[in-house]
Amino acid sequence: MTDPSSGLFKLRNRGNWIRLRTLVLLRWWAIIGQASALIIADRVYHLDLEMGLCFLVIGVSVASNLVAAFVFAENKRLSEQDTFLVVLFDMLQLGLLLYLTGGMHNPFTILIVGPVTVSASALSGRSTAFLGMMAIVIVTLLMQFYLPLRTEDGFVLRVPDVFRFGSWVAIVIAVLFLGVYSRWIVQEMRAMSDALQATQMALSREQKLTDLGGVVAAAAHELGTPLATIKLTSAELAEELEDHPDLRDDALLIREQADRCRDILRSMGRAGKDDLHLRRTPLTALVEEAAEPHVDRGKHIHFDHAAGGADIMTQPTVLRRPEVIHGLRNLIQNAVDFARANVWVETRWGDDTITLRIMDDGRGYPADMLGRIGDPFIRRRAPATEPRRPEYEGMGLGLFIAKTLLERSGADLTFANGADATGAEPLDAARSGALVEVTWPRKAFEVPDTPALGENQPIRG
Repeated sequence: MTDPSSGLFKLRNRGNWIRLRTLVLLRWWAIIGQASALIIADRVYHLDLEMGLCFLVIGVSVASNLVAAFVFAENKRLSEQDTFLVVLFDMLQLGLLLYLTGGMHNPFTILIVGPVTVSASALSGRSTAFLGMMAIVIVTLLMQFYLPLRTEDGFVLRVPDVFRFGSWVAIVIAVLFLGVYSRWIVQEMRAMSDALQATQMALSREQKLTDLGGVVAAAAHELGTPLATIKLTSAELAEELEDHPDLRDDALLIREQADRCRDILRSMGRAGKDDLHLRRTPLTALVEEAAEPHVDRGKHIHFDHAAGGADIMTQPTVLRRPEVIHGLRNLIQNAVDFARANVWVETRWGDDTITLRIMDDGRGYPADMLGRIGDPFIRRRAPATEPRRPEYEGMGLGLFIAKTLLERSGADLTFANGADATGAEPLDAARSGALVEVTWPRKAFEVPDTPALGENQPIRG
């Protein structure tokens, strides 16, 4: 099965993110800073600069800003290619301005790192790599080609070659380090944002299904009495119409259709209103409900309730929380997908904890990924000789969603391989595949078993 959210995230990555107005405002700040630096250098430090050429270069930026402000709409968002061209233009403009003001002898050469950092945060890896190479090429050319800095008296301001070379090395390292650093951080933030959005979508879907089940249960309860009346009345009519076969057949048909309506409602949901009792369930029933969609998928799911000598009559009563059901369902689906033939679901409880174990007889988790299981978008490319996950093409979000939802309920998850697991009780040799242990504090997860819950609550839209 495919993940319906995958298209959403792909579309999001291709979307227009940056407004043209944002880059225009940033460029105005850069223009003000460049003009101020030139005026201070001329008026305060009395440097002999090519002021006409320098302001001509700045004027090109001013003109481009005016065109952007008057030609394009204020809310225009740039595509990646447009953003790339804007950042490249700013980098070339800064490089030309540095050429006119001393090249690598100018302390402002460090500003060439700025466009690369912006690219790493907003553009693709290919665009960032190109801009990083352009920045390195520009500072390398500025080592040899530049107009010298002179004072009014004709004295040339020069930085010792060793410091100039040191500045070049520092800028190259800054371009590489800050580019990679910013790229990794932004990718991590985007991946987590997408994964949390997928988790919220999954929880919302499960909540809607739960609410729909309550509506169906209420309908089954409310329609039970009229359907029973119809069945009883039609049966009596059939008895009284023995001498009229056609009418008797109609009465029997009405009774059959009433039975059919009853069966349909019964199959769609449990009888009863949005009963407070339906919000509470024994632990074993909750686990079996979570596993129900995967029972008939060709793998044998073994339920081992009250493991470790616990008394089944003392099992805890818990709330039917959508996030718990969905999280457990994801874990069981993962076990069924990778199992050879068998999956074991084991429940146990004590005075302080409630523990659930899900085990299979598959290959287990790859050793190099055990420490990263539960991170979003973690997918291992299987070798050609290793069987692929049947009927599944996902985004690496299943375990992350399960882990996030279950941790929200107060659970602590442990991932291991059955062959490597150690504990008080040795595992069956067949249970050598993946092992997930979910543990809740009993006081936080269990709900008190009260004899009276009060009146049923009405279903509200």
